[in-house]
Amino acid sequence: MESKRICIIGAGVSGLSACKQALDGGFNPVVFESSSDIGGVWSRTFDCTKIQTPTVWYQFSDFPWPEHVTDPYPGGRQVKEYLWSYARHFGVSKCIKFEHRVVGIEYVGAKEEEIAAWESWAGNGKAFGNRGGQWHVTVEHGGTFEISLNRRRSYIGRISRTIQRIGSHTIENESDVDVLK
Repeated sequence: MESKRICIIGAGVSGLSACKQALDGGFNPVVFESSSDIGGVWSRTFDCTKIQTPTVWYQFSDFPWPEHVTDPYPGGRQVKEYLWSYARHFGVSKCIKFEHRVVGIEYVGAKEEEIAAWESWAGNGKAFGNRGGQWHVTVEHGGTFEISLNRRRSYIGRISRTIQRIGSHTIENESDVDVLK
């Protein structure tokens, strides 16, 4: 069975964790990160900036801080190293598309009045019940790409077989998404 592609926006602490959980769940995630580094706010802080919570409370539950980090309040450089180590250890780094900025998301297929009346928004494995429609996610990377995510086939989103690039190329297969590197 083909694994489902999902989209995660941002390679900060939450995005890394979401990607790891998606991989554990058998999904094939792609993480769109607008910068050239992981870590969210940690990718834009000074090395002298320290966490305000002790490391025992500021760590992934399945990935403790390395033993060589003895300061209970490590600085920005050590936090970035920890996040990179996590991403490499669990294979998350392979899923990240750096310098890919999501500039728009739109659900196409139902009017706002109809959407407001829906009872099942999430938590039941059906993102929007059994209604038809697609997510249109616009990602910028050296140009603008429009990607249609078919919501009927996933919990978060799935890159469908109807992918278009705004510009000179049309992407027709899921595997062609790798051109977004």
